Amino acid sequence: MARWLRPLVGALLLLEGAAALSFLHHRYEELVQALFRVQSQCPYVSRIYSIGRSVEGRHLYVLEFSDYPGIHEPLEPEFKYVGNMHGNEVLGRELLLQLSEFLCEEYRRGNERITRLIHDTRIHIMPSMNPDGYEVAAKQGPDSNGYLTGRNNANGVDLNRNFPDLNTLMYYSREISGPNHHIPLPDNWKSQVEPETLAVIQWISSYNFVLSANLHGGAVVANYPYDKSQDQRFRSHRRTVNTPTPDDKLFQKLAKTYSYAHGWMHRGWNCGDYFADGITNGASWYSLSKGMQDFNYLYTNCFEITLELSCNKFPPEEDLERQWMANREALVAFIEEVHQGIKGMVSDENNNGIAGAVISVQGISHDITSGDMGDYFRLLLPGTYTVTASAEGYQPLTVTTTVGPAAPSLVHFQLKQEVVRKPAERKASGTRMNNKALQKKVVPRATRRGTQR
Repeated sequence: MARWLRPLVGALLLLEGAAALSFLHHRYEELVQALFRVQSQCPYVSRIYSIGRSVEGRHLYVLEFSDYPGIHEPLEPEFKYVGNMHGNEVLGRELLLQLSEFLCEEYRRGNERITRLIHDTRIHIMPSMNPDGYEVAAKQGPDSNGYLTGRNNANGVDLNRNFPDLNTLMYYSREISGPNHHIPLPDNWKSQVEPETLAVIQWISSYNFVLSANLHGGAVVANYPYDKSQDQRFRSHRRTVNTPTPDDKLFQKLAKTYSYAHGWMHRGWNCGDYFADGITNGASWYSLSKGMQDFNYLYTNCFEITLELSCNKFPPEEDLERQWMANREALVAFIEEVHQGIKGMVSDENNNGIAGAVISVQGISHDITSGDMGDYFRLLLPGTYTVTASAEGYQPLTVTTTVGPAAPSLVHFQLKQEVVRKPAERKASGTRMNNKALQKKVVPRATRRGTQR
């Protein structure tokens, strides 16, 4: 076959696959059937698991794609998509079902790009974090759906205002030179969160996720951290104070990857709003407390953004195919962003992996840690960096490495045991004091209502 024909044939195959998909709204039972149908069609590269149940007992199902489903392979990054956090924002739910079917179909077709993605990435897809709220919204239907109908869970709680407020802890931590990552949770946090929130926190604590997006509706923009402004003086109206993370340039690049691969998000003018390049810092749009996006960044190794995907929270079925075609490339391209920066193994002199080793990048005051097997993943833009790996009981090791624009650079650390150790008890005591100081110093604030995210 002539070389110039191959891309054309590939595009035609993708179009053929897209045309075969069904574009319907799926109630809970139909969603479950769709997930299990996809899994049965690709049994060797997928599995279904539940992270818990909603208030009304519905499973919070996740569909995983990997060449070894259910197994974390060292140096293979974990990625996740979460949809339908607000029950009446339904496009993300349907797009993630379409994406699941698309990944399965294209893998079976032998699509090289999708095959490589599934073999090199462990992909977790949760179409609905709020199945109870969705059922309330679906009863109204797209034609008469209220702006807030079904937004909250069955207890009437907005799940995107229900995570522990680690932002306030982090802002105080800066003042006392406390931790800049894996901020400790308040002692009573479990009593303050909903079953769906608890399930997600336990989920993201169990998997070493590297990159993530949660899918919303009501606007068209890629939103990145921080969502919560440090300025707490204003209570009664939207605060628009740009509040960047230490990884601000990286987050902007991640957001632009989605917006420019999307059919029209990058144009900026959507739903009566304008966002340059189709992206925004969350707090620059409006300040949001106790959100899932910031929680991922401050409590885990995961870099998460929020995708607002439609002006209409509950679009009619006849619009679903157009929305899928606008988002398909963006959904795939964003997953591919997990493969950048540096990654490697942190081990001891006997090549045993060291879990919980801290990876610090000079000039970026946000560290990440190695996973249970000792592997780590640090997303970074192209450039030259000085990186240090440290772990209790070992001598820290610092290297300089250059990151390119394509695949991540492999940087391994083999740490030697400390010759002279500091008393472990004194070090542990200091950590407890820092954590207690953080938790006692701040008081969570009430959250606003009626916003999009």
